[in-house]
Amino acid sequence: MNGSSLRVPAYAKVNLTLEVLGRRVDGYHEVKTILQTVDLADWLDVDHAPNLRVECDLPHLNGGDNLVWRAAQLLARSQGIPPQARIYIRKGIPVSMGLGGGSSDAAAALLALNRLWDLGLSLDDLSPIAAGLGSDVPFFLRGGTALAEGRGERVSFLPPLSSLPVLLVCPAETLEDKTRRLYSRITPANYSDGGVTRHMLQILMGGQFVVDSVHNVFEGIALQVFPGLDQIYRLVAEVSGSRPHLSGAGPALFCVLRGEDEGRRMANTLRSGGLRAYLVHAIMPQPAAPS
Repeated sequence: MNGSSLRVPAYAKVNLTLEVLGRRVDGYHEVKTILQTVDLADWLDVDHAPNLRVECDLPHLNGGDNLVWRAAQLLARSQGIPPQARIYIRKGIPVSMGLGGGSSDAAAALLALNRLWDLGLSLDDLSPIAAGLGSDVPFFLRGGTALAEGRGERVSFLPPLSSLPVLLVCPAETLEDKTRRLYSRITPANYSDGGVTRHMLQILMGGQFVVDSVHNVFEGIALQVFPGLDQIYRLVAEVSGSRPHLSGAGPALFCVLRGEDEGRRMANTLRSGGLRAYLVHAIMPQPAAPS
């Protein structure tokens, strides 16, 4: 790539906690969640171009339906400039699995275009634009470990976790409009007061991590809604010897591990059974340099 081009990563996330506190007057649900980036990533190549072009190695994600397109349009409009860029996305994060790939791509595009167009905007400047794109996008501007509240757009960053190994397992299939479908199953019986997340915050602020504190309100619902997920859940539990947890609205599952060797063994075993399994690590992303 030439000197004015950028190649930037867009990292996946898992939810260490996810609670729904209730339904808001605007129709959205009030959530409290702790997010953590992991080192599974998409990569964006960003370069100058006469017009905006967004392309992906998964052709159905090309063009204006991609959240990256909207990110570029909103950023350019906010600065009163034409959106002149070519963005090519290489997908490494499985699509529609609850890992935040689309939101992470949008945040990476905002960061890269801020540099490509020499806008000089701070993260605080970019955050309102990110919030207009989706609830998770403000978190991905920085990544690492964070508490997200409201619809998920109010982000408070936390001390980063150490490089915890994580077994990540993605089923072959997902559901169309899955997030709306899962939220439609939430009832007041599923609401909580945020106590699980507050407990996890106390643990993290003390420099520790406790696997038994991981929680996701959607887990029971997801096992009923996603075809075959209950069988995959049991298989992952058997192979890992621990309880898997759902990331976001799923259907991706993850287990925090004790060590690298067991993680590689587990991932290989699950792959031999036809699942997409990854050994990944909790990370605090560093700003990418031009390439």
